[in-house]
Amino acid sequence: MADEYIDFSTGLKRLTGIDLGSYKRQQMERRIRSYVDRMPVSGLAEFLRLIEKSQEELDTFLDRITINVSELYRNPEQYETLRTKVVPELRAANPIRVWSAGCSYGAEAFTVACMLSEELGGTAHFEIVGSDIDRRVVHRAERGFFSDADMRSVPAKVRERWFERQDSGFQAREQLKHHLRFRREDLLHDRFQNGWDLVLCRNVVIYFTDKARDQVHQGLAKVLRPGGYLMVGSTERVADPHAIGLEPAYPFIYRKVA
Repeated sequence: MADEYIDFSTGLKRLTGIDLGSYKRQQMERRIRSYVDRMPVSGLAEFLRLIEKSQEELDTFLDRITINVSELYRNPEQYETLRTKVVPELRAANPIRVWSAGCSYGAEAFTVACMLSEELGGTAHFEIVGSDIDRRVVHRAERGFFSDADMRSVPAKVRERWFERQDSGFQAREQLKHHLRFRREDLLHDRFQNGWDLVLCRNVVIYFTDKARDQVHQGLAKVLRPGGYLMVGSTERVADPHAIGLEPAYPFIYRKVA
């Protein structure tokens, strides 16, 4: 008997490159069916035909399932640990190389850029790469433009120094943007660059299957330099850090064993 959800997943992967098979089926199928039930279609097969024909409908749907929810300085206690514990250990690197994996529209990457600029001074040598599977949010991240809601947790002095107020939000200044670049990348299927001092992968694998989650964490650990750090989300964990060459360093932060 045909499995409608599997057929839909195959079609979506062909259309977008997103592999629903790597996500926990129960949660993802519930989210997708809840969305499709509100559409003027008879089921997943007809909805697939709709998004194959309409880029607008596809974009709206992807916004629903890829969970592009973020803001600058989200979970500020984690950034405080980075600032006080991790950054001092990274000062010797020249440049400091940071990867925001699953960066969404860039809030995390720009937060780290602000933090490093504040801590290391205007002549700091660092580079930050943000990557995401969704090309649309990658293009948005490249703009470096954030809404008032995105900026609500940013300290006032940081906001004034590194962003310019505009009518509908805040534009990152060029002296901040030049530290950052963004690209499309699939954490489950692409090869990663080596030699990172810090990798942030927060709130990305929470809906992955255990197998997919462990695959991603293993890949991230592999490309850290010895002594480098991996930060995960506040509801996430690395299942067996020692097996992939990591050791717990601080809450939700792991260090690669030298």
